[in-house]
Amino acid sequence: MHKFVPIALALPLAACANPGGSEPSAPPVPPEAALGACDATATEAFVGQTATAETGAAILAASGAEVLRWGPPNSAWTMDYRTNRVNVRYDESSTVTEITCG
Repeated sequence: MHKFVPIALALPLAACANPGGSEPSAPPVPPEAALGACDATATEAFVGQTATAETGAAILAASGAEVLRWGPPNSAWTMDYRTNRVNVRYDESSTVTEITCG
């Protein structure tokens, strides 16, 4: 039974070995970093407009972001920051009230 313990301990290390001797490859780029970054400066004209799918698509295009997040009235949002996301808040009458990145 004890003769298998050293083998069991060595197996994870063997998986880390670089048998080809070449340089290890660069770590993968996080998906978020590879996507378009948001810039909300070009979206100010959409504040006051009706929140529709068409308005959302136009905001997404104007911001350069890859992801659009709608913020319904009286809703809470997670605080995770994503450089490729544009956030659009609207009120009870579906009027866009705020556009931010993150």
